[in-house]
Formats: sequence, structure tokens, C-alpha cells
Amino acid sequence: MEKQKTIAREISCQGAGLHTAKKVHMTMKPAQDDSGITFIRVDKPGMPSIKVSVDTVLSVTRSPRRTTLSVGEGVQIQTIEHCMSAFAGLGIDNITIELDNDELPVLDGSSMSFVELCTKAGLREQEKLKKVFVVKEPLFVEEEGASIVVLPAKNFKISYTLHYPHPQLKAQFLELEITPEIFQKELAPARTFCLEEEAEELQRQGFGQGATFENTLVIGAKGIVKNTLRFEDEFIRHKILDLLGDLYLLGAPIRGHVIALRSGHSLNLKIARKIYEQSKRGLSAGIAGGNFSLEDEQLEVTTIMKILPHREPFLFVDRIIHLQQGKHATGIKNVTINDYFFRGHFPGRPVMPGVLIVEALAQVGGVMMLVPEENRGKLAFFLAANNIKFRKTVVPGDQLVLDVVAGKIKSKTGQVHGKAYVDGKVVAEADLMFALVE
Repeated sequence: MEKQKTIAREISCQGAGLHTAKKVHMTMKPAQDDSGITFIRVDKPGMPSIKVSVDTVLSVTRSPRRTTLSVGEGVQIQTIEHCMSAFAGLGIDNITIELDNDELPVLDGSSMSFVELCTKAGLREQEKLKKVFVVKEPLFVEEEGASIVVLPAKNFKISYTLHYPHPQLKAQFLELEITPEIFQKELAPARTFCLEEEAEELQRQGFGQGATFENTLVIGAKGIVKNTLRFEDEFIRHKILDLLGDLYLLGAPIRGHVIALRSGHSLNLKIARKIYEQSKRGLSAGIAGGNFSLEDEQLEVTTIMKILPHREPFLFVDRIIHLQQGKHATGIKNVTINDYFFRGHFPGRPVMPGVLIVEALAQVGGVMMLVPEENRGKLAFFLAANNIKFRKTVVPGDQLVLDVVAGKIKSKTGQVHGKAYVDGKVVAEADLMFALVE
């Protein structure tokens, strides 16, 4: 359970963009817990910001051969993949990047310069736990002979196969577990590349205006033009670097095994979006064990029992599927005919007692309030329940989604508002008050 990270102090650099050749000054600043990665265009009126997300990515058809963020009219940040890869490799969760132009500087064409900037600024551990997308079931995308498979795994690992019809890009395979140490040593120095035979045409089309023989490996028929390789297989390492940066558009690392064949930005972004969409669907539907989950925002029943004193048959929360400590929590209770209360409560027409629905909401509220460090080891005693409304009966086979939002939380008392849903419809709600005691 790692803590989130940001940089310790502000740091700046300047250079030219790889594709636009525009001069740009870039400043990276520390950011608060849970704020994510945000780019700010300081040269635009109002200094518009773009938060890193799969929702802010511009289509590759509109911005080919690079990863671009876009928001509003004409506000873009181009070629972010090398910088994003550095953040992913170093485990930086929260950071603000200010730019006075629309493309990041290419620097040396790899992630190494961004890594050096961040390490020079220093990394600072924060209070909140790191978010992690945990792969539960396989995912697959493909296009034009390229593919990516993502499988469940205990760690984050990438296996990549490079194979193009060029003598310098013959079939290669590389598999790496992604850790900060391995990233800095094995991936960060790998530079971007292009074929000599296509370089002139690409520049005529407007690509690579800032490319030089120093920041871009130009592959000729007999080898590298006016440069030397840092790794014998530098090309495949850079493809993994790009993939890592594109996956970090999720805003958090994944725990899983990524198997890629000839993938580029287009396919990388497709798998990132698929991960995001399936995760969102799983959480919004209240499905325990959705395809992907945010590890520190979910609690299994064994962990819940370490927080609450309740035990069967009086524990009414099967799982916490979303947890924002001290602010918001969502839990699941799967109602079955085997629940003990159906034996005596309308046994001819089983209905879950309303008071137990309120108790289930209270237990989710208790978890939310007791997880923060300052409340660890305390008990949450139910003091009062107000404004209780029961809107629909709950019967065997229903899945209760128990959503609780914090009101006033003090050192010794807490107030929450809870709503219970079945199939997206409110079945009960209440205002609850607790005493927090040692």
C-alpha cells in the first residue's frame, strides 16, 4: 500500500517541440494529494488547464504520431508521452506542469531528461494512498496486425514484440517488470526514431519539424545516421516507453501483464480507454469484482472486519467498492434468501427489514469515518437517525448499493447522509449521527 508522490520543489526547463519546433518554457510544480497530473497553458487567456485523463485525449486521427491532450477551442498540449512515461516510471501521482506553448520540449528524445528534472527536484511522499488499477479479467484490442492483451498479474509487467519489414527493425522481444529502478536503467534513455526513407516526407507533412540527429534516431539501410545506439535494442525499448506513458493517461498505474505486438499510440490509447470504461461501468453498476478496480478505494470483507466490530449475522456490508477517506463511501450488500432475518420477517413474502437497511448504511458510514489515520482503532456508535424514508421494498436477489456522504465530521462525532439503491433507484435514505470513541 504505497503512498502517493509528487515532486519536492518547482523546477523548469526549455527547448523546442519535436513536431512543431516551437520554443517552449516548461515548469513543473508540486501538487496536492489526489489532484492528479495537470497541464496549464500559461500563454493562453485565463491560463486554461487540462487534467490528464482518457477523456481529454485528442483522437490520433487528428493528432497522429504523438499523444495530445485537448480541451475547449484551440487549447492543446502535444507530445506528452515521454514526460508521462517519466511520471509513470518514477511513480509520480500528482504534479502540475506549466507551458507557454502547445508542445512539450523534445529535449534528448527520450524520457531521461524528464527523469533527471524530477529527481533533481526531489520526490516527496504524500499522505494519501496510491491509486492502482487492478486487472481482474483479460482485455484485448487489435488493429491492422497490431494487438494488445492485458491479463491479471501480481505486478505490473510489459511484454513487447517489435516486428516491421525493415532490416534494422527485425523481430525483437523484450519483457520487463516495471519498477522505478528498472524504468530508469532499461527504458528512460531510449530515444524516439523514424526511418530515413520516410523522414523527408514526414517533415513535408508537418511532422518532426524539431527533430535532429541528436534527439531522433534516424534509421538508414545500413544503420543509424549520424548517431549511435544507447541499447542494441533501443527501438523496442522506446516503444515500451511510449506504451507506458500512454497507459498513464488512466491517472494511475495498473497491476497486470500487458502483452503488446507492434502497438503504437492509436492502439495504446484504445486499451487505456477500454480499461477506463470497464472500470467505470463496474463501479457505477455496483458490481463487486468488476474488471478493474482502484485498489485503495476498495475493501474486501476481511478488511472491513478489521475496521468494524460487527460479525455475522450482523455484518451487512459485503464489500466497499469506493472509498474517499472521511468524505464518501459506497458499499455493497447482496441480499439472499439465506439471510437470517427472512426466517422471521414476512417469511411468506420475504422483505428486508427497513431498520437493517439503515444499519447497513450506518456500517458503510462507520467504515468511511474510521479509515482515516486519526480515527484508527476507534469505534463508531450510532447516536441518531433522522429524516428516514423507505421508498421501495428490498427482497432476496436484490443488490443493495449503499452510498454515504459525509456531513460534519469532528474528533468525537460524525454526521453522514446515506442512500440505498437497487437497480439505480433509491429504496431508502437517512441522516445518521455517530459518536467516535476510543
